[in-house]
Amino acid sequence: MSTHEEHVLVIPASVIDEIGVIDGFESDIDRFLGPILQSDLLSYRPRSAMEVDPRFKQLIPYVVLEWTDASGRPHVFAYTRGGGGGEERLHAKRSIGIGGHISREDAADGKDAYATGMQRELAEEIQLDAQYTETREGLIYDPSNEVGQVHLGVVHRFVLDSPQVASNEVDLAEGGFVSIDALREQHEQLETWSQLALDALYGHVG
Repeated sequence: MSTHEEHVLVIPASVIDEIGVIDGFESDIDRFLGPILQSDLLSYRPRSAMEVDPRFKQLIPYVVLEWTDASGRPHVFAYTRGGGGGEERLHAKRSIGIGGHISREDAADGKDAYATGMQRELAEEIQLDAQYTETREGLIYDPSNEVGQVHLGVVHRFVLDSPQVASNEVDLAEGGFVSIDALREQHEQLETWSQLALDALYGHVG
C-alpha cells in the first residue's frame, strides 16, 4: 500500500465568511472566486483530514457539458456515480458535473494549479473530442450534508459544438447527453450539487 497521500487545495472557511454568505448556488462568482484564488491562505493539505474538517473548504471545479441539438433543444451530459475511486458518499447518485480536487502536483513548474487541475480531472474522467466555449457560472456550497460541508464547487459551463463525449471511468456509468426536460424529471435522483446547478442554469422544476 502506498504511503503517499494526496494533498488537495483548500481555503479556510473564514476567508469565505469575510466575503459573504454562500448558501446553495451563488451567481456572483467574481465577488468570491477572485479573492479566494488570490488569497495567501490557500494551501495543500492531506485529503483524508480535509474530508472531515469543515474549517477548510476543498475547491472543486464542477464542469457542466452542454450541447444543443438540431431542433434547438439543450442537452447536458449526465452520468451515474459508481462506488470506485470517487466520493463513496455520492455513490449511485446521478450527476451533471465533471471534476474533482485540485492536487499539489497540479502546481508543479509554476502552472496555474486550478486550471491545470480542472483539465487533468476532465481528461481522467471523460474523452472530450468536441470544440467548446467556457464560462464560469457560479459557486456551490451546501452545508446540509457531510460532503457539502467540506467542499466549495466552482461551476463551469462548456458549450459544445457536438456531442462527442464519452466516459473514461467505470465510476461514470450510463454517461450520455440528456435533455433538460428529462433531467428535470430525474431531479430527485440527482446529487445535491447537480440539482442546484440544473436549477440555476436552466430554471427550476415546475
